[in-house]
Amino acid sequence: MNKISARRKAHRRGYWAEWLSVLFLTLKGYKVSAVRYKTKLGEIDIVARRGNLVAIVEVKARPSVAEAVDAVTQTAKHRINSATDLWLAKQKDAANLSIRFDIIAVCPWKLPVHFQDAF
Repeated sequence: MNKISARRKAHRRGYWAEWLSVLFLTLKGYKVSAVRYKTKLGEIDIVARRGNLVAIVEVKARPSVAEAVDAVTQTAKHRINSATDLWLAKQKDAANLSIRFDIIAVCPWKLPVHFQDAF
């Protein structure tokens, strides 16, 4: 498999994992506000709300849960945090919101695993 087709396959897997995570969060009672929210400082995979709680969710599709959690590096956390600051600045009710950073691990043939307050 060449680099381009491997990259496309990984992109499709990531896209599918994000939409599976959106469905999973919706079933858990969250209202998804944004998917793939892009800023000049970084990207947030999913912004989901339940009341005044905002879950900033990083989705990782990996062969195991441990690999998925380990794939969220310090650099990624910093970018997500910076993007969250920009997202939060655009919210009219920002003063009333509680922010939480979650990870959803998507592994083949298993239900997604949701780690709340992961970082």
